[in-house]
Parts: sequence; C-alpha cells; structure tokens
Amino acid sequence: MPTWGEILKEVAQSKTPTGGPDFDSVRRKYLRAVHDLTGRAVILYTTAFLESRPILPSDLQIGLVDMQGLMEVVSNITERDLDLILHSPGGSAEAAESMVAYLRKRFDHIRVFVPVAAMSAATMVALAADEIVMGQHSQLGPIDPQFIISTPEGPRSAPAKAILDQFELAKEQCKDPSNLAAWMPILRSYAPGLLKQCQDSQTLARTMVSNWLRRYMFAGSPEAEGKAGSVAAWFANYDNFKSHGRRVGPEQAAEVGVRVTRLEDDHGLQDAVLSVHHAAMHTFAGTPATKIIENHHGRAWIRSVRQVVVQAPPAQAPPDIPGSAPLLNRAERRRLDREGKR
Repeated sequence: MPTWGEILKEVAQSKTPTGGPDFDSVRRKYLRAVHDLTGRAVILYTTAFLESRPILPSDLQIGLVDMQGLMEVVSNITERDLDLILHSPGGSAEAAESMVAYLRKRFDHIRVFVPVAAMSAATMVALAADEIVMGQHSQLGPIDPQFIISTPEGPRSAPAKAILDQFELAKEQCKDPSNLAAWMPILRSYAPGLLKQCQDSQTLARTMVSNWLRRYMFAGSPEAEGKAGSVAAWFANYDNFKSHGRRVGPEQAAEVGVRVTRLEDDHGLQDAVLSVHHAAMHTFAGTPATKIIENHHGRAWIRSVRQVVVQAPPAQAPPDIPGSAPLLNRAERRRLDREGKR
C-alpha cells in the first residue's frame, strides 16, 4: 500500500496543465482502483474536518445541500451495488435521513467503508448499510442528539440527555429555596419547548436507526426487530459514552451486534480504500476544498471555501471640528503651557 508520504510524492510529481499538483487525477486513480477490485459502484463522501485551518462547521457537516452532490455523482452510475467511503464528523440527522432514503432507493446493497471516522449523523448513515467495513484504526460514534443553547456567555453545545438530566436535578435541588439563586441563571437558558425537543430528538434518532437496521443490515433474521432496537438504543444512549466524541471501534461495534467486516481481511481492498483516503486528505491540505462527493467515474461535487484577507486601512486622525481646538501631543501641550498660551 502506498503510504501517506508516498502518495504525497505522487501528487507532487503529477501536474495540471497550469503546472500545479494534480490532486484530482491521483485521487480518482485510486477511486477507480477500488471499483476495479470490487466491480461495484464507488462513492467517496469525505470532509476536511481533521484539518487545522479555520472552517465553518456548516461547511463540514452533513446537510441537505449534500443531496445536490449525491444526485450529481449517482447520475452516471449503472451498478446496483454501492461501496460508500465515508469520512465525516456528522451533522443533521434529518439530512442523513434524506441521504439514506435516496441511496437505498437507488442501490440494492450498500457497504460503508470507514477509513478513519464516521461520527454522529455519519454513524447513522453507516448503520443504514447492509455491512460496515472498518479497519483497526476506524471509529464510529454515539448518535445521541446535541443541542446548541444560547447563554449569556454565548452559545453552548449540550447532549439532549444531559439537558434532561440536569433539569431533573434542578427540580430536586430547588425544593430547597436556598439553591434557587444558583440554579436560576442555568434554567433561564431553557427556552420554551426545549425539554420536549430533547425527548423527541432522542426518539427520532433511535427510531430511524432501528428501522434501517431492521430493513437492511438484519433483513431476513428472525430476531431483526429485537436486534435492531437493541443496537439503536445502545448507540443513542448518552450514559454509555459520557461524551459525544467517544470512539466505537470495530470490536465494540461487533460486540453490540453490528455487522462489521474487517478491512484488514482483504489486503488489496485495504490498500485501495486507504489510498483514496490519503489522496483526499492531501487534496484538503493543498486546496481550499472542504468536502468532496465523488464517484469512480470521476464525476464530483466539491465544496471549496477560500479565505479572503481584507487589509484594514491605516488609522487616521479624526477630522477637525470647526471652532474646536486642534489635538496636541504631550510635548506641544507642555510648550504652550510654558509660554502661557494655553
């Protein structure tokens, strides 16, 4: 397998017509290599969420705008089986639902490859597959809903379960009036409907994933209903993780019932998939791209964000106001004071 550094050299040696590194041709070469090995359609969905440069979360997250990209790359695919290479921090559960509905209508069998991380809503997409392929280094994550809450100190992110648990704690502690002063600033940020939204979002995440698991990954199993509910509930339970960013590795996912295939079982396929991932990471490091949705034919939808640096104009003295005294520096004031002119 070409290493990260070897693919970087390959990119540097390949040239576009303008003489720059040809990131696209290298990445697409490895996407075609995956297709040549499997005979299946291949779609890459990857984002620059591990890059250190400043990028707005909305440019990285799963959103409804991604449907535009999926429609573009599916348009010239004829195969009915799909390998989806997924690398994402997550995003909107509702957008993930739209993506899954679209792909499941178009393809009969879907494998999701996780080259490094498919977290949150991306985990939900992965759990809608017939099979998930993970390396020893790969990770899924919890699917418990997160909320952005406005506070006097600015917006804060919090898990729905933590919000509900904190409210129950407040109810208990505020039976003692002496605790009210400490709790009031916190409870003031609980907007109308927040607690019901937290409850509904938890139910939505569990229900969507449970239905997908029952219909696809566990299809045909006499225990499909129970297994699907158990797996969905485990991934959605904040108490199992204590953090929305916790890693769920391949062994842990398999232990709770997810159908996991090890990427290391097929060295040729492992080489091809990880080479696609390395080439995509080089694209993010060397270009303004923040999200790539691309198929093995080279048809792509790429989101790019360029930073615009605006130079501030030099500071200028305020204009003189008619009838007012001119502004003087300290030396001029002292001179006028000595001469008795001020």
